[in-house]
Amino acid sequence: MRMRAALWTAVLFSIPAAWGAVPKPADWVPVRWPWQDTGSLELLRGTPVNCLLLKSYPADFVAAASGRGLVTLAVLSPGGDVVAAARQAMAAKVTGIVMDGDFAEGASTAVEGAIGGAPLIELVSRSRLRLDSTAAIVGSWQGVWPGVAAQQDGAKTAGPTGSVWIDTNTGFLRALHAWRDATLWIGNLPPAGAVVTGSRYLQAIADAGMSGARWVVAFDPDFAQRLHAGEAAAVRDWRQMGDLLAFFERHAEWRHMQPFGELALVQDLAKGGLLSGGILDMIAVKHTPVRPVPLQHLTSESLAGTSMAVDVDAASLSPEQKQILRNFTRAGGTLLTGPPGWKDEAATGNSITLNKDQLARLDDIWRDVNSIVGRRNLGVRLFNVSTMLSNVVASAGDKTVVVELVNYSDYPVSDVTVHFLGKFQRATLLTPEGAEKPLTIYPTEDGGGVDIDRVGVCAGIRLEQ
Repeated sequence: MRMRAALWTAVLFSIPAAWGAVPKPADWVPVRWPWQDTGSLELLRGTPVNCLLLKSYPADFVAAASGRGLVTLAVLSPGGDVVAAARQAMAAKVTGIVMDGDFAEGASTAVEGAIGGAPLIELVSRSRLRLDSTAAIVGSWQGVWPGVAAQQDGAKTAGPTGSVWIDTNTGFLRALHAWRDATLWIGNLPPAGAVVTGSRYLQAIADAGMSGARWVVAFDPDFAQRLHAGEAAAVRDWRQMGDLLAFFERHAEWRHMQPFGELALVQDLAKGGLLSGGILDMIAVKHTPVRPVPLQHLTSESLAGTSMAVDVDAASLSPEQKQILRNFTRAGGTLLTGPPGWKDEAATGNSITLNKDQLARLDDIWRDVNSIVGRRNLGVRLFNVSTMLSNVVASAGDKTVVVELVNYSDYPVSDVTVHFLGKFQRATLLTPEGAEKPLTIYPTEDGGGVDIDRVGVCAGIRLEQ
């Protein structure tokens, strides 16, 4: 089965290269490519990677990459004459430009005018995201490095929820996705000075993939050196990364499905929605399906199908928004609001996580949310998943529901149980290895359930009515 999946992946993703076609921005699978020798391009064979971010772009390398149907993007950093740098890059025949970092006001407009309609992607800090942008790709260079948080002695750290805390970008990415169904990139780098294991790279890919986004793959210097030298362990890890990237590309439709579940979180994306480790991540750690609703998009329709809502910052509501929530409760919905005097605060400076004071204030909200949610099934309940996060999405009319699971430990998790609301006729386990295994659905008090023998780094459960 694994060999057939690998062959299918090779055929599927070699087609653009064979035809010399340039894929659309929505289909770009990006990696920060640290080499300029044309021989390094052989590492891409059999992977879905089709977009190279280049710090250096010699013309012969760009030509060789373009001949394979690859997108080449010159990476510009703040400082110096950015317009001249953009023109120099375009003279080397790159496909487009990536502005990676926070540039002076007006710099992106100047670059856009200089590159003659070529693609321009901005990876900015979260606080500088242009939420009104109509760009094909929206991205940020800021992100936490995904994985189980650990103390210096290696002990697992418990977060505000009391559960093992997992560092993740999923809350931020899901909030951003709720704002606009755009192609999302997160371009955070491996921790400086760290030698990253293969499993941690897989977790970074899956953390973004589960949230409907793509991580811009980036290698730490040690891994890059070993991979370029053809070291067997590094090549094996790279192939596993390619398999995982291919898994999310085979299921690209998940990115456009809607959050599933009966709990809505109303929050200003420009404030707490830009942070990692906030209330959305706290709810996710408890594996309660939650629908992020940007405050600016709050309507009666956005709350349809939910039975509970959390309003993080009641003081910021307009009279019209307050009326929408009153109508929600009059119709039988449960509404939880933040404590008196609470304000949803945005990050300061380049911080993307809550500080100790913010966490302490948020703890009041979390206790109330946790007490109300309790052990209720608000869409899906999961068991034996302490080192995992999940995301649950659905097609129109909830005819198909997908439970996405990511394991942040370095070892497989066994005996995972999923209980879900509603009646479904078929359940299928989907894995990066290419297997599609039918699962037996059994009745539960609220709907149905399935059992999964083993989850490596990630899996999907597709439920169909």
